[in-house]
Amino acid sequence: MNTNTILKESSLQFLETYLNNASPTGHESNGQKLWMKYLEPFVDTFITDNYGTAVGVINPDAPYKVVIEGHADEISWYVNYISEDGFIYVVRNGGSDHMIAPSKRVNIHTKKGIVEGVFGWPAIHTRNRNKEEYPKIENIFIDCGCNTKEEVLALDIHVGCVITYPDTFTILNNNKFVCRALDNRMGGFMIAEVARLLKENNRTLPFGLYITNSVQEEVGLRGAEMITQTIKPNVAIVTDVCHDSTTPMIEVKIEGENKIGSGPVIGYAPAIQNELRELITNTAEANNIPFQRNALSRITGTDTDAFAYSNGGVPSALISLPLRYMHTTVEMVHREDVENTIKLIYETLLKIEANHNFSYFK
Repeated sequence: MNTNTILKESSLQFLETYLNNASPTGHESNGQKLWMKYLEPFVDTFITDNYGTAVGVINPDAPYKVVIEGHADEISWYVNYISEDGFIYVVRNGGSDHMIAPSKRVNIHTKKGIVEGVFGWPAIHTRNRNKEEYPKIENIFIDCGCNTKEEVLALDIHVGCVITYPDTFTILNNNKFVCRALDNRMGGFMIAEVARLLKENNRTLPFGLYITNSVQEEVGLRGAEMITQTIKPNVAIVTDVCHDSTTPMIEVKIEGENKIGSGPVIGYAPAIQNELRELITNTAEANNIPFQRNALSRITGTDTDAFAYSNGGVPSALISLPLRYMHTTVEMVHREDVENTIKLIYETLLKIEANHNFSYFK
């Protein structure tokens, strides 16, 4: 398979629509509906749960079940307090970064629709240069153009309204995809593309394939924790993002050395089952797919952990997409890494047999 042919124009159109749509943790359903509509021609049926996880299933009657998974949610904020003079203070919904908030535009989601606002910040002229104050959760605030608390409430803004950034998809230098929430809607996109390729190439799998877009990863892998009990898979291949550690201000001796454009990153951690990981690395080598490695210590911090430690232990592996500027509104990945990750998952699935035994004690 030529990686240059993997991403069709229709794929990129879907990706842009999918990324530009807000999908904050706990409020992923609109994005999930877009994803399911795109995936529908490539699967036999869907599973959904009460919290919004969506699963496209190929061969639903097969007893042996393989999951490929990404997560659907993006970091965001909640309205936490409205001052008497109409300023809005926030708490995190996921790992939102207070350092990037000042001067950012925001969308406040209400029952009546979007209310626009901005994270305000004192002008440089007015700040005490002898004791520079930096953004922190206690001092960042949103201004939506209201003079009083009553004006804010009249816009149907209340404590608990979720807040997202409106930053949209763009491409830099022909091959760098840039947007907020590439972590990890790129994962949902890539597994959908795997399903598309299986359909278009008329490949029949000897097992049930569960293309899983989990919710609530950013607050503790909760969607994956729930759906793995529903699917009860035999194998799980998770895709998420990891850090490009070659940009300024990152210490490669701590983060390890991974770089966008150098291929998908195969993870090493106790939760990652060695036999499954070796199948993936061998597949990459056999198909001349460039890849990198990343040691993740005690936990992966991804949905891999939720799948691995469920149902008495599910052989699980992690294929990560190297990404710059995680949890900002300008997250960046390389198109070739996206294509190679899709290809690696696709080719790995073709190597998994019915009732594949990954036990160390054969």
